[in-house]
Amino acid sequence: QVQLEESGGGLVQAGGSLRLSCAASGRTFSSYAMGWFRQAPGKEREFVATIDWGGSRTFYADSVKGRFTISRTNPLVYLQMNSLKSEDAAVYYCAATNGFVRYEARDYKYWGQGTQVTVSS
Repeated sequence: QVQLEESGGGLVQAGGSLRLSCAASGRTFSSYAMGWFRQAPGKEREFVATIDWGGSRTFYADSVKGRFTISRTNPLVYLQMNSLKSEDAAVYYCAATNGFVRYEARDYKYWGQGTQVTVSS
């Protein structure tokens, strides 16, 4: 079992930065690939970024590439978000998957409750 809890969301002006954190617990957490997803009102949950178990491989959605950075220092996973735009506003979730990095929400087994990110223009 892996338990996940996000923090760090809040209100930020467009162009600003936020760092989200995901605290994980569970004996085998270090062997899991981790991902960040987001869901805006009326939209489907979408992939944002993922990192492998060792932290050496990262992948990003095109919409955040160059602005967001995923990293991990077990048992914490981070999402540094810079140059935020209004379209980045959403509830952000961290998730864990056993094995290789994944891009689809359905491939992740464990989820946190989410943290709200609001971007004012």
